[in-house]
Amino acid sequence: MTENFDCDNCKDSLFGKKYVLWEESPFCVTCYESLYSNTCEECKKPIGCNCRDLSYKDRHWHEECFHCFKCQCPLVDKPFSTKDEDLLCTECYSNEYSSRCYECKKTIMPGSRKMEHKGNSWHETCFTCHRCQQPIGTKSFIPKDEFNYCVPCYEKQFAMQCVHCNKPIISGGVTYHEQPWHKDCFLCTGCKQQLSGQRFTSRDDFAYCLNCFCNLYTKKCASCTSPISGMGGSKYISFEERQWHNDCFNCTKVRRVPDWPRLPDREGQYPVPRLRQRHLRRAESTNQHSRNTNKPLLLINKYATAVNHVLFFFKRLTFWFFAKLQC
Repeated sequence: MTENFDCDNCKDSLFGKKYVLWEESPFCVTCYESLYSNTCEECKKPIGCNCRDLSYKDRHWHEECFHCFKCQCPLVDKPFSTKDEDLLCTECYSNEYSSRCYECKKTIMPGSRKMEHKGNSWHETCFTCHRCQQPIGTKSFIPKDEFNYCVPCYEKQFAMQCVHCNKPIISGGVTYHEQPWHKDCFLCTGCKQQLSGQRFTSRDDFAYCLNCFCNLYTKKCASCTSPISGMGGSKYISFEERQWHNDCFNCTKVRRVPDWPRLPDREGQYPVPRLRQRHLRRAESTNQHSRNTNKPLLLINKYATAVNHVLFFFKRLTFWFFAKLQC
């Protein structure tokens, strides 16, 4: 007894007929194409078992339907591109959508390497340094006046040269006496410390930090022997070819300028203790004398006391004046 060999879908006998084995089940060609075959993107018909199925991104075509959308040329075994889900041959895509080289004005073919900068495109071999004409490729470059330069050529042609080392200044730098310097080259002539970002001065066109300049060239105070810089508007005093800081110019005996003499206040108080004691003793003697005299003499004593005060004031004023001269 023979075993039945029928289509799994329509149950027709498959003896002597073509069939397709799908997941270990036999199907006649008609049932297989209607159930499992892919549909062509171009003609919308099923791709049968006798046809070559071409696929791209989960889309399928008959071999004769796989052609360029523009020129209709076959794309089987040829490079192609897509635009808005349409298949295009390389030539049509280049003519319609590819960018043109900024240098040679020719089309940049799909799949070829290109360089882009500020919205412009170049062939890799056309993107060259304007000075040496060597391809830049993926190396660093610097644009200048609509031209591109490799870094060495740009430094040679445009970068400023340091006065000290004669090498190009790529970034930053210091300008001194209208001449460019590297920050690392602009140093104090004395201690070789960097002067960039700090106060400095110069002598004979050489730059010095403030400490070195004061120690080497400024005058010394006759009292403390420290340099007198005069920086920041600080004052100093010069006398008989010697100089002093303003705070160091004091009397060598009392170390201060004598005070201005003042009259006693209403309570008879003086700023100096000796003067106060002298006034009290004089007042006591005057009061004792007034008790032993008559009233007319009291008026005379009052005027005499006032005169004594005036004379005492002028005496102290004279003393202060001579003290000033001695200092």
